[in-house]
Parts: sequence; C-alpha cells; structure tokens
Amino acid sequence: MAKILLVEDNEMNRDMLSRRLARRGFEVVVAVDGREGVAAAERESPDLILMDMSLPVTDGWEATRLIRAGAATAGIPVIALTAHAMAGDRDKALEAGCNDYDTKPVELERLLAKIARLLDGRARP
Repeated sequence: MAKILLVEDNEMNRDMLSRRLARRGFEVVVAVDGREGVAAAERESPDLILMDMSLPVTDGWEATRLIRAGAATAGIPVIALTAHAMAGDRDKALEAGCNDYDTKPVELERLLAKIARLLDGRARP
C-alpha cells in the first residue's frame, strides 16, 4: 500500500480527498500547513506528496523547495494541488520542484492517473 502525504489546510477538501484516497487503498497522512508538511515528509517518508500551494505558515511553493532540499525527502514525487489555474501556474509549480500539477476542485480519476504514473516503478511496501 502506497503512503500519500496530503498537505491541505482546508478541512473539507482534506477530509474529502483523504477518504477518497483511503477507499482506493492508499495510506493517507495529513498535514495542515507547509511547515507541518515538510516535517511530515521527513518523519513519514511517504511514497508521494499532494501539496496544496496556498497554505498558511509556509506556502506550498516554499514547502516543496524545502522538501527538495532535504537529503531524505528530495526524491519524493510531489503533485501541486491548487485552485489557481492561471497561465504560468503549472510552470511555477514545476520550477518549485513539483513533479506534476493538478487543479481544484480535484477530479479524482485524473488525479489517480497522475499518482499512478508517478508511483509506477517506485518501490512500495
């Protein structure tokens, strides 16, 4: 079972997405702000991170940069989740170190396809 770290400050979004991922067989760990997300990435060693970009304390852009800078976390795939669907946002997410980008509201099947692509070939317990 792959472990996903969901970093999301909106309680409704966090609860909905974590339940839907758990029903699909993922182990889901949650963090509510960017600083907590970086700490959880180090502590939990997830297989993949879903990172909201508009977070309190440390935003998703900076949290992703910090995850990329950590020796133990640098290789964890990160998918940016954002309601911002403006031109250039995808490029900004990739420049921050995200492997992929998806918009909110989340379309689960599309997100699951991105998760599967990034997890393909990675060692999973």
